[in-house]
Amino acid sequence: MTNAKLEVLTPANSQIIFIDQQPQMAFGVQSIDRQVLKNNVVGLAKAAKVFNIPTTITTVETESFSGNTFPELLDVFPEHDILERTSMNSWDDQKVRDALAKNGKKKVVVAGLWTEVCNNTFALCAMLEGDYEIYMVADASGGTSKEAHDFSMQRMIQAGVVPVTWQQVLLEWQRDWARKETYNAVMDIVKEHSGAYGMGVDYAYTMVHKAPARSQGTHRTLAPAPANK
Repeated sequence: MTNAKLEVLTPANSQIIFIDQQPQMAFGVQSIDRQVLKNNVVGLAKAAKVFNIPTTITTVETESFSGNTFPELLDVFPEHDILERTSMNSWDDQKVRDALAKNGKKKVVVAGLWTEVCNNTFALCAMLEGDYEIYMVADASGGTSKEAHDFSMQRMIQAGVVPVTWQQVLLEWQRDWARKETYNAVMDIVKEHSGAYGMGVDYAYTMVHKAPARSQGTHRTLAPAPANK
């Protein structure tokens, strides 16, 4: 019997959904630094854009509670439809079901807030009723406490959800550095969003390969000038 979870994520078999990446939802997150969360969400979104991954963006109670989706996320997908809901569970909204079905990919990468509510219920229902495979991006999601996030992840894993991280997804989609059509764009994402990895890439490019620095403008380096004693 073939185990579909042994298939790596590829641009051909994946779609992605961003659930409730909204400020009021982020205010409640205690399981991850919020700025790190946003960095990871935007990095993941840029990865989806580079690899032309079908993308769904859904929101809950935007006007009455949650606020507008992170502008940095929306700017990656200009003119993209936003699917507004009332239910905490995205699966309860027909627009979301229709979008997932239209995309036609059974492997669904999920990044959302909060892990223990919106992510958890969507994942369980999409697996049970929609026969989807769920890949939960743990570091592009957040819960109201570390325990809430961790135990929700454990519950989903026990049910068959695959835990991943945003950079893991990016590099799994790239897979081979010989794929030059996406290489430069992936490196741009790494340099901007991947922390120490990105710093290392910048260092290697400039100090080892003698590439020009990627900063904008002209920056002169003035020689040391010891002060008079």
